[in-house]
Amino acid sequence: MATFPTKRLRRLRYNPTVRDMVRETALSKNDLIYPLFVVHGKGIKNEIKSMPGVYQMSLEILVNECVELEKLGIPAVILFGIPEHKDEVGSEAYDPDGIIQQAVRAIKKVTKKLVVITDVCLCEYTSHGHCGVLDGERILNDETVDLLVKEAVSHAKAGADIIAPSDMMDGRIGAIRKALDQNGFTEIPVMSYAVKYASGFYGPFRDAAESTPAFGDRRSHQMDVANGNEAIREAESDIEEGADIIMVKPAGAYLDIIWRVKEKFGMPTAAYQVSGEYAMIKAAGRNNWIDEERVMIESLTAIKRAGADMILTYFAKDVAKYLDKSK
Repeated sequence: MATFPTKRLRRLRYNPTVRDMVRETALSKNDLIYPLFVVHGKGIKNEIKSMPGVYQMSLEILVNECVELEKLGIPAVILFGIPEHKDEVGSEAYDPDGIIQQAVRAIKKVTKKLVVITDVCLCEYTSHGHCGVLDGERILNDETVDLLVKEAVSHAKAGADIIAPSDMMDGRIGAIRKALDQNGFTEIPVMSYAVKYASGFYGPFRDAAESTPAFGDRRSHQMDVANGNEAIREAESDIEEGADIIMVKPAGAYLDIIWRVKEKFGMPTAAYQVSGEYAMIKAAGRNNWIDEERVMIESLTAIKRAGADMILTYFAKDVAKYLDKSK
């Protein structure tokens, strides 16, 4: 191979048009999934203090937001619900008239192409803030899976396009796939939060979803942040059970895991740039410590470069507007 001075790698960097021509990774609107938080009531648009620019929205405001997102060219949203009442078993999660079920039906009435993904978990709906049925302070796996199945089917009946279980209970993908098929929803994909770490980056989300655990933490079911090989086993298990899309969460601190999952399985791979990642960039930008827009694009490009086919990000609207501006 040639060496310097015959080989000069900077030759392809001097001209901005040439730089564009040889760019290996490019963000597009098709990469984006926008998380939304919906609450009961009317006229509600509460900004989440730890997530500037992100809101809890009542149904009619959420619907208007989705119309705007579709016009911006953002292809998909993922919904998180805040119930009016919480109980020990998170019963509004699988209530046919629960907040998510209402939201899905309302969005579908006014949008044409927007893909509606629903988060399937119990933590927002339980009085204790944990992801499942409790025995004392222990989360019961199989009993929780039974409720997650009911939740998933209720979302599908409401019109959800993709079901996204985020609970990390063993066996829930297979159980949900079987129930969807038995109820006639064979064409609805399952996006599995297959590799979800017990991360410190989730704090602002728990403000938004009002899902902070009343005691303890979620390390008994979410993954240890030190483990990489376990991520491959988790992803493989969910693929075997019928997952159509595999997700890694968080994204920024786990680029190596995104890469390994994509390289190993070649499956459609999603990554969630979570609330803490968003909040840090926002806070640093507002303090003029960084160029917020530049870091936003850099962080998302890194996630895409690592192997993500789609990115759940609270920056989705900003990215869509940036891409329009950059044409």
